[in-house]
Amino acid sequence: MSTPQPTAVERDLLLEPADNDRLAALCGPLDEHLRQVEQRLGVIVNRRGNRFLVTGAHADAAVRVLQDLYARAGDRRGLEPADVHLAIQETGMDAPAAAPGGGGAADTVQVQTHRGLIRGRGANQAQYLANIHGQDLTFGVGPAGTGKTYLAVACAVEALQSDRVRRIVLVRPAVEAGERLGFLPGDLTQKVDPYLRPMYDALYEMLGFDRVMRLIERNVIEVAPLAFMRGRTLNDAFIILDEAQNTTIEQMKMFLTRIGFGSKAVVTGDVTQTDLPSNRVSGLRHVIDVLDGVPGVAFTFFNSKDVVRHPLVQRIVQAYERAGDAG
Repeated sequence: MSTPQPTAVERDLLLEPADNDRLAALCGPLDEHLRQVEQRLGVIVNRRGNRFLVTGAHADAAVRVLQDLYARAGDRRGLEPADVHLAIQETGMDAPAAAPGGGGAADTVQVQTHRGLIRGRGANQAQYLANIHGQDLTFGVGPAGTGKTYLAVACAVEALQSDRVRRIVLVRPAVEAGERLGFLPGDLTQKVDPYLRPMYDALYEMLGFDRVMRLIERNVIEVAPLAFMRGRTLNDAFIILDEAQNTTIEQMKMFLTRIGFGSKAVVTGDVTQTDLPSNRVSGLRHVIDVLDGVPGVAFTFFNSKDVVRHPLVQRIVQAYERAGDAG
Protein backbone atom coordinates (compact mmCIF):
# COMPACT_ATOMS: atom_id res chain seq x y z
CA MET A 1 0.00 0.00 0.00
CA SER A 2 1.51 3.34 -1.02
CA THR A 3 2.08 6.08 1.51
CA PRO A 4 -0.31 9.06 1.10
CA GLN A 5 1.50 12.11 -0.21
CA PRO A 6 1.13 15.48 1.57
CA THR A 7 -1.59 17.63 0.02
CA ALA A 8 -0.17 20.59 -1.90
CA VAL A 9 -1.63 23.93 -0.90
CA GLU A 10 -1.42 27.33 -2.52
CA ARG A 11 -0.94 30.59 -0.65
CA ASP A 12 -1.10 34.13 -1.99
CA LEU A 13 1.17 36.59 -0.11
CA LEU A 14 1.29 40.38 -0.49
CA LEU A 15 4.25 41.96 1.30
CA GLU A 16 3.65 45.52 2.40
CA PRO A 17 4.71 48.25 2.41
CA ALA A 18 6.10 47.77 -1.10
CA ASP A 19 9.82 48.54 -1.01
CA ASN A 20 12.17 47.59 -3.84
CA ASP A 21 15.25 47.59 -1.61
CA ARG A 22 13.64 45.24 0.90
CA LEU A 23 12.36 43.00 -1.88
CA ALA A 24 15.86 42.81 -3.38
CA ALA A 25 17.30 41.87 0.01
CA LEU A 26 14.56 39.27 0.53
CA CYS A 27 15.07 37.59 -2.83
CA GLY A 28 18.88 37.74 -2.75
CA PRO A 29 21.28 37.79 -5.72
CA LEU A 30 19.62 35.97 -8.64
CA ASP A 31 16.78 34.97 -6.26
CA GLU A 32 19.24 32.90 -4.22
CA HIS A 33 17.24 33.28 -1.01
CA LEU A 34 13.98 32.25 -2.66
CA ARG A 35 15.66 29.15 -4.10
CA GLN A 36 16.93 28.31 -0.61
CA VAL A 37 13.38 28.51 0.79
CA GLU A 38 12.09 26.35 -2.07
CA GLN A 39 14.76 23.70 -1.58
CA ARG A 40 14.51 23.49 2.21
CA LEU A 41 10.72 23.52 2.45
CA GLY A 42 9.85 21.73 -0.77
CA VAL A 43 7.72 24.53 -2.20
CA ILE A 44 7.53 26.60 -5.38
CA VAL A 45 7.71 30.39 -5.05
CA ASN A 46 6.58 32.64 -7.90
CA ARG A 47 6.88 36.41 -7.59
CA ARG A 48 5.50 39.43 -9.37
CA GLY A 49 6.52 42.66 -7.66
CA ASN A 50 5.66 42.37 -3.98
CA ARG A 51 3.08 39.61 -4.53
CA PHE A 52 4.17 36.00 -4.02
CA LEU A 53 2.41 32.77 -4.91
CA VAL A 54 3.68 29.85 -2.80
CA THR A 55 2.71 26.29 -3.70
CA GLY A 56 3.51 23.09 -1.82
CA ALA A 57 2.69 21.00 1.24
CA HIS A 58 4.63 23.43 3.46
CA ALA A 59 3.38 26.63 1.86
CA ASP A 60 2.22 28.05 5.20
CA ALA A 61 5.70 27.63 6.70
CA ALA A 62 7.25 29.25 3.62
CA VAL A 63 4.88 32.23 3.93
CA ARG A 64 5.94 32.72 7.56
CA VAL A 65 9.60 32.62 6.51
CA LEU A 66 9.08 35.19 3.75
CA GLN A 67 7.17 37.50 6.10
CA ASP A 68 9.88 37.20 8.75
CA LEU A 69 12.70 37.86 6.28
CA TYR A 70 10.88 40.86 4.81
CA ALA A 71 10.55 42.34 8.29
CA ARG A 72 14.25 41.72 8.98
CA ALA A 73 15.20 43.34 5.67
CA GLY A 74 13.52 46.52 6.91
CA ASP A 75 15.60 46.58 10.09
CA ARG A 76 19.02 46.53 8.46
CA ARG A 77 20.61 46.45 5.02
CA GLY A 78 20.94 43.10 3.32
CA LEU A 79 20.20 39.51 4.22
CA GLU A 80 22.66 36.63 4.22
CA PRO A 81 21.99 32.94 3.44
CA ALA A 82 22.52 32.32 7.16
CA ASP A 83 19.55 34.60 7.93
CA VAL A 84 17.38 32.52 5.60
CA HIS A 85 18.57 29.30 7.21
CA LEU A 86 17.78 30.57 10.70
CA ALA A 87 14.35 31.88 9.65
CA ILE A 88 13.51 28.43 8.31
CA GLN A 89 14.68 26.86 11.58
CA GLU A 90 12.39 29.19 13.52
CA THR A 91 9.30 27.93 11.73
CA GLY A 92 9.57 24.81 13.91
CA MET A 93 8.22 22.77 11.01
CA ASP A 94 10.16 19.68 12.07
CA ALA A 95 9.53 20.25 15.78
CA PRO A 96 6.56 19.16 17.94
CA ALA A 97 3.49 21.24 17.25
CA ALA A 98 2.87 24.20 19.50
CA ALA A 99 -0.24 24.48 21.59
CA PRO A 100 -3.39 25.71 19.84
CA GLY A 101 -3.45 29.46 19.49
CA GLY A 102 0.31 29.66 18.91
CA GLY A 103 1.15 30.74 22.44
CA GLY A 104 4.06 28.34 22.69
CA ALA A 105 7.35 28.82 24.46
CA ALA A 106 8.97 30.11 21.28
CA ASP A 107 6.67 33.13 21.39
CA THR A 108 7.29 34.05 25.02
CA VAL A 109 10.86 33.14 26.02
CA GLN A 110 13.40 35.77 25.05
CA VAL A 111 16.77 36.79 26.44
CA GLN A 112 17.78 40.46 26.52
CA THR A 113 21.48 41.38 26.33
CA HIS A 114 23.26 44.64 25.52
CA ARG A 115 23.77 43.41 21.94
CA GLY A 116 20.05 42.73 21.38
CA LEU A 117 17.23 40.26 21.89
CA ILE A 118 17.92 36.53 21.64
CA ARG A 119 15.11 34.02 21.24
CA GLY A 120 14.80 30.29 20.78
CA ARG A 121 14.87 29.10 17.18
CA GLY A 122 12.40 26.24 17.15
CA ALA A 123 10.53 24.37 19.86
CA ASN A 124 13.53 22.69 21.53
CA GLN A 125 15.56 25.89 21.87
CA ALA A 126 12.50 27.69 23.22
CA GLN A 127 11.90 24.90 25.73
CA TYR A 128 15.58 25.02 26.71
CA LEU A 129 15.33 28.74 27.47
CA ALA A 130 12.12 28.18 29.42
CA ASN A 131 13.83 25.44 31.47
CA ILE A 132 16.82 27.68 32.24
CA HIS A 133 14.51 30.49 33.36
CA GLY A 134 12.29 28.25 35.45
CA GLN A 135 14.60 25.62 36.97
CA ASP A 136 17.72 25.73 39.13
CA LEU A 137 19.50 23.02 37.14
CA THR A 138 19.08 22.53 33.40
CA PHE A 139 20.72 19.99 31.08
CA GLY A 140 21.06 20.65 27.35
CA VAL A 141 21.98 17.42 25.59
CA GLY A 142 22.45 17.08 21.85
CA PRO A 143 24.72 17.41 18.82
CA ALA A 144 27.03 20.26 17.92
CA GLY A 145 25.52 23.40 16.47
CA THR A 146 22.20 23.31 18.32
CA GLY A 147 22.90 26.43 20.39
CA LYS A 148 23.29 24.72 23.79
CA THR A 149 26.32 26.72 24.93
CA TYR A 150 25.40 29.99 23.21
CA LEU A 151 21.94 30.16 24.78
CA ALA A 152 23.30 29.21 28.19
CA VAL A 153 25.82 32.06 28.00
CA ALA A 154 23.07 34.44 26.86
CA CYS A 155 20.97 33.54 29.91
CA ALA A 156 24.02 33.99 32.16
CA VAL A 157 24.70 37.45 30.73
CA GLU A 158 21.05 38.45 31.18
CA ALA A 159 21.06 37.21 34.80
CA LEU A 160 24.25 39.17 35.52
CA GLN A 161 22.98 42.36 33.91
CA SER A 162 19.71 42.19 35.84
CA ASP A 163 21.57 41.55 39.14
CA ARG A 164 19.94 38.15 39.66
CA VAL A 165 23.43 36.72 40.12
CA ARG A 166 26.71 38.29 41.19
CA ARG A 167 29.04 36.36 38.89
CA ILE A 168 29.32 33.90 36.03
CA VAL A 169 31.38 30.74 36.46
CA LEU A 170 32.52 28.90 33.33
CA VAL A 171 33.55 25.28 33.88
CA ARG A 172 34.85 22.71 31.45
CA PRO A 173 36.76 19.43 31.80
CA ALA A 174 40.25 19.72 30.30
CA VAL A 175 40.14 16.67 28.04
CA GLU A 176 41.76 16.72 24.59
CA ALA A 177 39.61 15.63 21.64
CA GLY A 178 41.54 12.48 20.78
CA GLU A 179 44.92 14.25 20.91
CA ARG A 180 47.74 14.58 23.40
CA LEU A 181 48.73 18.22 23.54
CA GLY A 182 51.46 17.69 26.10
CA PHE A 183 52.77 20.52 28.28
CA LEU A 184 51.03 23.84 27.78
CA PRO A 185 52.97 26.98 28.83
CA GLY A 186 51.50 29.89 30.75
CA ASP A 187 49.48 30.43 33.90
CA LEU A 188 46.28 28.56 34.77
CA THR A 189 44.00 30.83 32.74
CA GLN A 190 46.23 30.56 29.67
CA LYS A 191 46.32 26.77 29.97
CA VAL A 192 42.55 26.46 30.22
CA ASP A 193 41.55 29.20 27.74
CA PRO A 194 41.64 26.94 24.64
CA TYR A 195 39.10 24.60 26.24
CA LEU A 196 36.72 27.48 27.03
CA ARG A 197 36.97 29.27 23.69
CA PRO A 198 33.30 28.66 22.61
CA MET A 199 32.02 30.31 25.79
CA TYR A 200 34.47 33.20 25.45
CA ASP A 201 33.35 33.78 21.85
CA ALA A 202 29.71 34.01 22.96
CA LEU A 203 30.63 36.41 25.79
CA TYR A 204 32.62 38.64 23.42
CA GLU A 205 29.64 38.82 21.05
CA MET A 206 27.17 39.76 23.80
CA LEU A 207 29.30 42.02 26.01
CA GLY A 208 32.23 43.11 23.89
CA PHE A 209 35.87 42.11 24.28
CA ASP A 210 36.95 44.97 26.57
CA ARG A 211 34.07 44.53 29.01
CA VAL A 212 34.60 40.77 29.23
CA MET A 213 38.28 41.33 30.03
CA ARG A 214 37.38 43.82 32.78
CA LEU A 215 34.83 41.42 34.29
CA ILE A 216 37.39 38.61 34.26
CA GLU A 217 39.95 40.86 35.99
CA ARG A 218 37.38 41.63 38.71
CA ASN A 219 36.51 37.92 38.98
CA VAL A 220 32.90 38.64 38.05
CA ILE A 221 33.44 36.16 35.23
CA GLU A 222 35.47 33.23 36.53
CA VAL A 223 37.18 30.49 34.57
CA ALA A 224 37.22 27.31 36.65
CA PRO A 225 38.68 24.01 35.43
CA LEU A 226 36.44 21.19 36.62
CA ALA A 227 39.29 19.56 38.52
CA PHE A 228 39.60 22.70 40.69
CA MET A 229 35.94 22.78 41.76
CA ARG A 230 36.14 20.29 44.61
CA GLY A 231 35.41 21.73 48.04
CA ARG A 232 33.79 24.92 46.76
CA THR A 233 30.24 26.19 47.25
CA LEU A 234 29.04 28.63 44.60
CA ASN A 235 26.38 31.06 45.87
CA ASP A 236 24.62 33.74 43.78
CA ALA A 237 26.30 32.51 40.62
CA PHE A 238 25.30 31.39 37.14
CA ILE A 239 27.38 28.28 36.50
CA ILE A 240 27.86 26.68 33.08
CA LEU A 241 29.48 23.26 32.69
CA ASP A 242 30.27 22.81 29.01
CA GLU A 243 31.33 19.60 27.21
CA ALA A 244 29.91 17.63 30.14
CA GLN A 245 30.11 14.36 28.20
CA ASN A 246 33.80 14.38 29.14
CA THR A 247 33.11 14.23 32.87
CA THR A 248 33.31 10.99 34.79
CA ILE A 249 30.46 9.91 37.05
CA GLU A 250 32.44 11.10 40.09
CA GLN A 251 33.22 14.48 38.52
CA MET A 252 29.58 15.08 37.57
CA LYS A 253 28.41 14.35 41.11
CA MET A 254 31.13 16.62 42.49
CA PHE A 255 30.12 19.48 40.17
CA LEU A 256 26.39 19.22 40.88
CA THR A 257 26.97 19.36 44.63
CA ARG A 258 28.81 22.72 44.27
CA ILE A 259 25.54 24.59 43.59
CA GLY A 260 24.80 27.05 46.39
CA PHE A 261 21.95 29.38 47.37
CA GLY A 262 20.81 31.85 44.74
CA SER A 263 22.65 29.99 42.01
CA LYS A 264 21.57 28.52 38.71
CA ALA A 265 23.48 25.85 36.77
CA VAL A 266 23.36 24.75 33.14
CA VAL A 267 25.09 21.59 31.94
CA THR A 268 25.65 21.07 28.22
CA GLY A 269 27.11 18.22 26.22
CA ASP A 270 26.82 15.68 23.44
CA VAL A 271 26.90 12.07 24.61
CA THR A 272 27.93 10.94 21.11
CA GLN A 273 31.25 12.84 21.25
CA THR A 274 32.91 11.57 24.42
CA ASP A 275 36.71 11.90 24.64
CA LEU A 276 37.04 9.84 27.81
CA PRO A 277 39.03 6.58 27.80
CA SER A 278 36.94 3.67 26.55
CA ASN A 279 36.75 2.12 30.01
CA ARG A 280 35.16 5.19 31.63
CA VAL A 281 31.40 5.91 31.64
CA SER A 282 30.39 9.47 30.76
CA GLY A 283 28.99 11.34 33.75
CA LEU A 284 26.50 13.08 31.45
CA ARG A 285 25.12 9.83 30.09
CA HIS A 286 24.86 8.47 33.65
CA VAL A 287 23.18 11.54 35.18
CA ILE A 288 20.36 11.53 32.61
CA ASP A 289 18.99 8.39 34.27
CA VAL A 290 19.96 9.32 37.83
CA LEU A 291 18.19 12.71 37.92
CA ASP A 292 15.19 11.80 35.78
CA GLY A 293 12.08 13.15 37.52
CA VAL A 294 13.95 15.02 40.27
CA PRO A 295 12.14 18.32 41.10
CA GLY A 296 14.07 21.44 40.10
CA VAL A 297 15.96 19.60 37.33
CA ALA A 298 15.04 19.88 33.65
CA PHE A 299 16.39 18.17 30.54
CA THR A 300 16.22 19.40 26.95
CA PHE A 301 17.25 16.90 24.27
CA PHE A 302 18.26 18.37 20.93
CA ASN A 303 18.57 16.54 17.63
CA SER A 304 19.90 17.19 14.13
CA LYS A 305 16.81 19.22 13.20
CA ASP A 306 17.81 21.82 15.80
CA VAL A 307 21.21 22.56 14.24
CA VAL A 308 21.46 26.30 13.52
CA ARG A 309 24.89 26.35 11.88
CA HIS A 310 25.51 25.88 8.17
CA PRO A 311 22.91 23.48 6.66
CA LEU A 312 25.77 21.10 5.83
CA VAL A 313 26.38 20.62 9.58
CA GLN A 314 22.78 19.48 9.95
CA ARG A 315 23.20 16.95 7.15
CA ILE A 316 26.48 15.69 8.64
CA VAL A 317 24.85 15.14 12.04
CA GLN A 318 21.93 13.33 10.39
CA ALA A 319 24.36 11.10 8.47
CA TYR A 320 26.14 10.12 11.68
CA GLU A 321 22.80 9.44 13.37
CA ARG A 322 21.84 7.11 10.52
CA ALA A 323 25.21 5.38 10.68
CA GLY A 324 24.77 4.90 14.44
CA ASP A 325 21.31 3.42 13.96
CA ALA A 326 22.59 1.09 11.26
CA GLY A 327 25.48 -0.02 13.46
